[in-house]
Amino acid sequence: MIKIEELTLIELIEQNMILNHLFTNERTGEQDNRKASRSDFQRDYDRIIFSSAFRRLQNKTQVFPLPGSVFVHNRLTHSLEVSSVGRSLGSLVGEFLVDKFSKDLTLEAQEFYLHQLGSVIASGCLCHDIGNPAFGHSGEDAIASYFDKNEASIKSNFSDKEWKDLINFEGNANAIRVLTHQQNGKDAGGMHLTYTTLASIAKYPCESIAKDKKILHRKKFGFFQNEKSTFEAIAAKTQMIKETDEPLIYKRHPFVWLVEAADDICYNIIDMEDAHRLGIISTSDCKNLFYDLVKSVDGNTKRVDAKMATLADDNETISYLRAKTINALINKSFEIYKENVSAILSGEMDMGLLDIYRKQNDSLQQIEKFSIEKIYNHKAVVEIENAGYNVMYELLDHFIPPMILDKEKRKKYDEKALLLIPKQFRYEDESTYRKILGVLDFVSGMTDNFATDLYRKIKGIEIGMTM
Repeated sequence: MIKIEELTLIELIEQNMILNHLFTNERTGEQDNRKASRSDFQRDYDRIIFSSAFRRLQNKTQVFPLPGSVFVHNRLTHSLEVSSVGRSLGSLVGEFLVDKFSKDLTLEAQEFYLHQLGSVIASGCLCHDIGNPAFGHSGEDAIASYFDKNEASIKSNFSDKEWKDLINFEGNANAIRVLTHQQNGKDAGGMHLTYTTLASIAKYPCESIAKDKKILHRKKFGFFQNEKSTFEAIAAKTQMIKETDEPLIYKRHPFVWLVEAADDICYNIIDMEDAHRLGIISTSDCKNLFYDLVKSVDGNTKRVDAKMATLADDNETISYLRAKTINALINKSFEIYKENVSAILSGEMDMGLLDIYRKQNDSLQQIEKFSIEKIYNHKAVVEIENAGYNVMYELLDHFIPPMILDKEKRKKYDEKALLLIPKQFRYEDESTYRKILGVLDFVSGMTDNFATDLYRKIKGIEIGMTM
């Protein structure tokens, strides 16, 4: 019998044996081998759901300001819906892999793909945005811009690789940190998730110095220098294909494509539904765009037409079409995954599943174009992005300068500023890089409301005692 370590990765792929080694129930931190009524991958899902980092997503902007009386999606509801789509994709792909490669799969692998892959993808989808700061992408931009604008005064405190992490701050890399990093006084291994779930969210499996916007898996980066060894363990445990050692770059894990597709399906469609509920776009525009997409995917719309004839409420009509659209895109993404499974397993895939379909489908292109023009550049969206950018930037400017100073050089007001940072985020005896990552942990983890309230207080806009 040939041992796995005696074969090259290419040989494994050619023999379809790689599918037997893409997953593991090993997890970060100390191993826990207790018997449980749930599988290891279901436990991942539950741990994410019950975590404070996930709960905070309920008050982080998805696209639109959280207006109160009109319900729109926040990061938490978005993540739950992406997880639902991801579970469907994982189940479909798992059944396909067992059917296509049954003679090459071990019994353990068959069991995993038939019954557990859906849970892995659902868990990955739950936490795909868990590293995103408040105020959406403007929060990310504010963090990166802070370091870029203050390069002359603070860059000398960091190595070149550390500096690249900071000026390219990225929610995807921060997600790996949130999920795995040991904060002061807390347990090693972070949330103790399986390496399999962690691999499924690694859309950009490279370090920051390898970032290249022209290459899909390097368009952004996937881990900070502080978590580099953790990411190497994730890659080793799940058979990720290493591209280069210096800089460290891997190919995407085959499960990543499903998490990405679930996210792409949801934000392309659900942002439209939110815009309709807010009155930003008309019922006719939303209905026509959704209907055209369903028709372009399925062809026959008799059942859709019959159902729509029974619906008199505009919101109910849009909700129905949204559901049909998402279902159609799930099936289309599954088809594209099947067609490209060899390229996905070998690491040669270079375009997202929905991006492939968008090139083929005019209706999906129209939704994207319409969303950019009418939704993402709407005044309310731009206002919250500008406000969020300024809030996050000013918070960093309050905490980072005193944190960089040597203890003996800090003034009393520097010490007072740092007292606002909880102890679990303060790494006073560590390198400057790690101390600053602690500040970023605190600021990036804030909800929109908390960040805004703290900003108003430290700026003297609002003075008073709150508990």
